[in-house]
Amino acid sequence: MLRRFSFVAILLAALVTACSTPGTRVVLLPQADGKPSAVVVSTQDGEETLSKPYQRATAAVGAHGAPVVDEADPSRVKAENKTLFDLMPPPVQHYTVYFEAGETVLTARSQVALNDALTAALARSGGEIVVTGHTDAVGTVARNDELSRNRAAQIRQIFIDRGFPPNRIEVVGRGERELAIQTPDEVNEPRNRRVTIEVR
Repeated sequence: MLRRFSFVAILLAALVTACSTPGTRVVLLPQADGKPSAVVVSTQDGEETLSKPYQRATAAVGAHGAPVVDEADPSRVKAENKTLFDLMPPPVQHYTVYFEAGETVLTARSQVALNDALTAALARSGGEIVVTGHTDAVGTVARNDELSRNRAAQIRQIFIDRGFPPNRIEVVGRGERELAIQTPDEVNEPRNRRVTIEVR
């Protein structure tokens, strides 16, 4: 059972109250990436888990028992909480750049994707970047770990050189652990020699 709290659901709990009876309502919203999420709503007398988009739990003040669960109308939720929806950050944007074999040199075509990622990052007020380096399966695990970190660090430096704040860039090296294209060991696969860039 997922027990991850939805950020927006928590805000709705604070902002949306029952019309006729004082209390709290929690509405679970769909995740921007479509992944499942859930939130547990607890009272002194019980709890309910919301695990479907737009499920709603209502806990009236002074009422006994677990929260009452029903389905909220999506259009009504959006209309009644327009300010909250306007404050939601835009969806995460994903970019991938590729490298020459065994090197930290970008392929020529990857320059365009890198420029697109930088433009998107600079356009977000307070935006953050997660840069994750990867390798193919050629070489030792230790060497590929180092190579993936170096590739990610190089991309980070490019962003810094172009004016993106360094404290808002996270760098991770995954080596050959998360191959985009599954291959046997020691296979030279260009699509695995990459850095993924998440603009949040």
